[in-house]
Amino acid sequence: MDRAQGGNHIGDASVIGADSRLFPNVVIYNESQIGQRVRIHAGSVIGSDGFGYVPDGGVHRKIPQVGQVIIQDDVEIGASVAIDRGALGPTVIGKGTKIDNLVQIGHNVTIGENSVVVAQVGIAGSTKIGKNVTMAGQVGIAGHLKIGNGVVIAAKSGVMHDIPDNDQWLGIPAQPNRQAKRQMIAIQQLPELIRRVRELEHQLNKSQK
Repeated sequence: MDRAQGGNHIGDASVIGADSRLFPNVVIYNESQIGQRVRIHAGSVIGSDGFGYVPDGGVHRKIPQVGQVIIQDDVEIGASVAIDRGALGPTVIGKGTKIDNLVQIGHNVTIGENSVVVAQVGIAGSTKIGKNVTMAGQVGIAGHLKIGNGVVIAAKSGVMHDIPDNDQWLGIPAQPNRQAKRQMIAIQQLPELIRRVRELEHQLNKSQK
């Protein structure tokens, strides 16, 4: 590791590669693996427990989180990012991926190489994200999904389905770009359509009298 600053904590059996840099108050939990030339900005937490519980008689019993986090080479992680350790296997951040501030990455998520994750994105557990994916600000992705290579997801989208390679999706719930835009245009036309229907109804009523 090239340089660490005040308030850092590095847990037992963690490995940090050459030329990596931790800014103040970064926490690295036990058994995390950080590659070379990685930058982790202030207040980020790597390897905290995933959010895993099972209902039992009206209470929530914790599922032990015994996996780890693997961050590959040349990744940059913004401030106040939380990356959970896997429940069993690892959570993996691919080589060259860039993560903005205030991002939550759940347990057993995999993000492919050279992806971009913009501020306030939340990714639920066990979702697999391909290479060269762009997730704009405040995207939310449900768990156990597969997001293909080269996908672009527009800001504030809520993803509830798998997305094939090279698609562009947007909306709540997120849909293919062209379909979502058609629906948005249709919604904008609704007030005028309602006015015209009422006018036609009025004319029809007059003609029947």
